[in-house]
Amino acid sequence: MNTQLLSRALVYGVLLLAAFFFLAPLYVMLVTSLKDAEQIRSGNLLSLPNSLNFEAWSLAWSSACTGTDCRGLQPFFWNSVIMVVPAVLVSTLWGAMNGYVLSLWKFRGSEVMFGFMLFGVFMPFQVVLLPMSQVLGWLGISSSIGGLIVVHCLAGLAGTTLFFRNYYASIPKELVNAARIDGAGFWRIFFRIVLPMSTPIVMVTLIWQFTNIWNDFLFGVAFSGADSKPITVGLNNMVNTSSSVKSYNVDMAAAVIAGLPTMLVYVLAGQYFVKGLTAGAVKG
Repeated sequence: MNTQLLSRALVYGVLLLAAFFFLAPLYVMLVTSLKDAEQIRSGNLLSLPNSLNFEAWSLAWSSACTGTDCRGLQPFFWNSVIMVVPAVLVSTLWGAMNGYVLSLWKFRGSEVMFGFMLFGVFMPFQVVLLPMSQVLGWLGISSSIGGLIVVHCLAGLAGTTLFFRNYYASIPKELVNAARIDGAGFWRIFFRIVLPMSTPIVMVTLIWQFTNIWNDFLFGVAFSGADSKPITVGLNNMVNTSSSVKSYNVDMAAAVIAGLPTMLVYVLAGQYFVKGLTAGAVKG
């Protein structure tokens, strides 16, 4: 009995230590954002603020930065929202249709096509910057939020297809065959039978795509214009602006604001992410 208690105490101790090291930067960011400049210069990095001061949060959101091409995070935040919502929805639905075709409506060469699509999962995105910029220029959507939506849909298509294809591989083909015998067509089977069964993997894909697109910096800095920069680019501009006095509290508040949506998504829907990943792990 003592051995079991000791083992359990050791496991919890290791987990608590890991949680401390993981959450320590977030704690420093939060407490620093609530301090004024004087307390930051004179106080300890880990010390609690003398009083709750949300001035830095207000500056980070509205007018924290006065340098060249640098504003508060508000316009960049809404640019990211306008970009993320359609990009996540389109790439998820597109990946679902690809996975549906490649797993339940196989055709000659479907496995080869899927293999080629997997290259997109492992290919570094830096290699597509130049050809993608040319394509966006030909389409007339370069330096725009619409261009960023197209880029993220294409960049995430390989991953979303992989998720759905592996998940749909666990669906009995007899179910689809029975629906075809009853007269259901391609789209009717997809929307009436397959898609309602896809809630776990849909949640995984939505969370995965939201996190990747919201946190992306490479495509944001390469393909955005002056009025279409996402929040990651706005945050970079804010913290790297030239200033005689560095406002660490404002920078920390801005960093928390930029990361808050993804943290909320994982807090509210993290359990569905884990369940969805294990739901399609039997086959595929």
